[in-house]
Amino acid sequence: MKPQANRPLRLALAGFGTVGGGLVRVLQENGELIRQRTGRDIEVAKILVRDVHKARAVALPAGAVLTSNPADLTDDPTIDVLVELMGGIDAPHAIISRALDQGKHVVTANKALLAENGISLFQKAAEKGLILQYEASVAGCIPIIATLKESLAGNKIESLLGILNGTSNYILSEMSSNGLDFDTALRQAQELGFAEADPTLDIDGHDAAHKLVLLIRLAYGVEYPYTAMPIHGIRGMNKMDIEFAREFGYRIKLIAQVNEQAGRLEAGVFPTLVHHTFLMARVGGSYNAVRVKGNAVGSLFMHGRGAGDLPTASAVLGDLLAVARQVQPNNTGFVSQSFERAAILPPEEARSCYYVRVMVHDNPGVLRDIASAMAEEGISLAQIIQKPETGGAVPLVFMTHECPAKAMKNALARAVKAGLLRMPAVAYRVLA
Repeated sequence: MKPQANRPLRLALAGFGTVGGGLVRVLQENGELIRQRTGRDIEVAKILVRDVHKARAVALPAGAVLTSNPADLTDDPTIDVLVELMGGIDAPHAIISRALDQGKHVVTANKALLAENGISLFQKAAEKGLILQYEASVAGCIPIIATLKESLAGNKIESLLGILNGTSNYILSEMSSNGLDFDTALRQAQELGFAEADPTLDIDGHDAAHKLVLLIRLAYGVEYPYTAMPIHGIRGMNKMDIEFAREFGYRIKLIAQVNEQAGRLEAGVFPTLVHHTFLMARVGGSYNAVRVKGNAVGSLFMHGRGAGDLPTASAVLGDLLAVARQVQPNNTGFVSQSFERAAILPPEEARSCYYVRVMVHDNPGVLRDIASAMAEEGISLAQIIQKPETGGAVPLVFMTHECPAKAMKNALARAVKAGLLRMPAVAYRVLA
């Protein structure tokens, strides 16, 4: 046993919001269990906040001190680990970098930072032999990061996909189950605390994309730049498409996915039709889910709360217990911290079946002309339905066989050029 094994692990907490408060609460409630599992206590020594005089919803732990000065956390030699729960990129990067320089382990839930500017931090942690844990950065309480780093470390990952954003999933679930329109479902999510006042990162797919970058790094050992990833969120989702998808037996979900095709990675975040018999289609509310396929293990499916104070705090606490045990650093799942850029399949070459809805004039031959535009790009149609006129236009809905994204884009451009569409077409992938 290491000399310091029985000494309390002293942590500094940067951020005392929802998750920070949840962490303090779980540390207090599960103190005896923590001692049984690690042989030592975990103490909160200092907490970084913007306003030390603000009233707090959670009582301060005994002996903890509030401060607005980051140096009080990073430069205190009695602090063993920094827990960063601030959010943002620049300020958290500075405080984590300084903490590593001062020999402190780090636990963070900051997916945006690690996705866009995390490699230098991982390299610094490796150089200094320090632990940098981040389970809470992806999928809330679902232990997908530990699973990829440890349980599936001997597998060649063939594909990974999931619902990684609880806000978007809640909105789509309410639109599907209760017939709400997008704006009403978003407003309801905000009232319940599932969505921020500015929901851009969630509904435009960027939050899920940040998480996907981290999972690709863990699964494949390469860097897929966030700026290179195709992202299509759910902003303005029309409940008409929710209803039409249900008629075909599908649910629409915001899916983050990656798979390997002949040595290149095809990845992105898209609204996707998922057949109702798939487990992924049944993930409701603010829950998250991940499906991983490995060449040895086959397919695994994990499901759980994607956000919230206690579920996310649970993931943070799991990382802290790893630090308390003084485990050998295994921050990215790979020995080297220098990641080559991924060999990326150009998004236009990605193949998928599609759900397509077009709003057209109620003229003879329009269905033939739309089908012809598809056929000229080599797109084969699997199913077609025509709905009664609504708002002065007729909805035509197609389910296609698999085709390249470029072919779909070109076919819809042909329809626009021919003056066939009353408004922009909707085209969503279908999960195979």
